[in-house]
Amino acid sequence: MASAAARIQGMAGGKKPERKVRILVGKPGLDGHDRGAKIIARALRDAGFEVIYTGLHQTPEMIVNAAAQEDVDGIGLSILSGAHNYLLPRIVDMLREKKMNDVVVFGGGIIPDDDIPKLKKKGVDRVFTPGTTLQEIVGYVRERVKPRK
Repeated sequence: MASAAARIQGMAGGKKPERKVRILVGKPGLDGHDRGAKIIARALRDAGFEVIYTGLHQTPEMIVNAAAQEDVDGIGLSILSGAHNYLLPRIVDMLREKKMNDVVVFGGGIIPDDDIPKLKKKGVDRVFTPGTTLQEIVGYVRERVKPRK
């Protein structure tokens, strides 16, 4: 008798079904406002992504450890506190230390335009500012974030 996995694989024409893209949404630092992060998480979930929301007051270590445990493909960070120049690059550096260079890191929140090129240079793939539509964010994630091998 064939296993359930073998039967499913057979129904899919012999191919292993592709898993959903997994996105971790995090709120690094002391910022206590998470309405925007929850809206983004819901929009990504409604678009078919698997979303893990870490909650408020997360350290970079907590976010990277959760990303490793959940085997995520991308990390979306919401930050309003002004600590983006430290926290976002720190998360990128910690991912590199864990050999998770292929995890796409993007962010949003109250981030001055002058800081965006510096963040990109340090490994943040994209930064969304106030006024960005949910459709633009979902489109970016669909285009840029793929399941990791």
